[in-house]
Amino acid sequence: MSFKTIAALAVLGTALASSQAFAQGAAAECGAIQQTLQARKDLVAKANSASNSKKKMTPAEACALFGKLQANGTAGIKWITANKEWCSIPDSFAEGFKADHNKVSGIKTKICGIAAQASKMEAQAKAQAQNGGGGGLLGGPGLTGSLKMPQGAL
Repeated sequence: MSFKTIAALAVLGTALASSQAFAQGAAAECGAIQQTLQARKDLVAKANSASNSKKKMTPAEACALFGKLQANGTAGIKWITANKEWCSIPDSFAEGFKADHNKVSGIKTKICGIAAQASKMEAQAKAQAQNGGGGGLLGGPGLTGSLKMPQGAL
């Protein structure tokens, strides 16, 4: 073999090795969405089990859970957008994921609004109790004043 042939084979071998390593890196990159999808599946399972459980989540707990689910969806959409072509992600999957993410965002907005309202009501009730109120029937301030007994024969 001549020096040129050996040099050409060395260049070809290096090119093949680097393209194989690049392809393996790309394959590993395409599998990265699996972690996001598994985390999403776990969060959805947690939400479903809480809705079927006797012990319900508080609005604050539900808001936190849906916040994690929304963050997961945001990361998933970012990854899908960046790798859609390279990883041959079907349009139907990308569109379905985005629709699901939008649905979760709407639910999170409602739940967190309820959580904020509940928190505000709790704070008001605490403040009222600390200020001496809250002793009456139905949670109101109660009756105040004096009642005079009638004078004379009963």
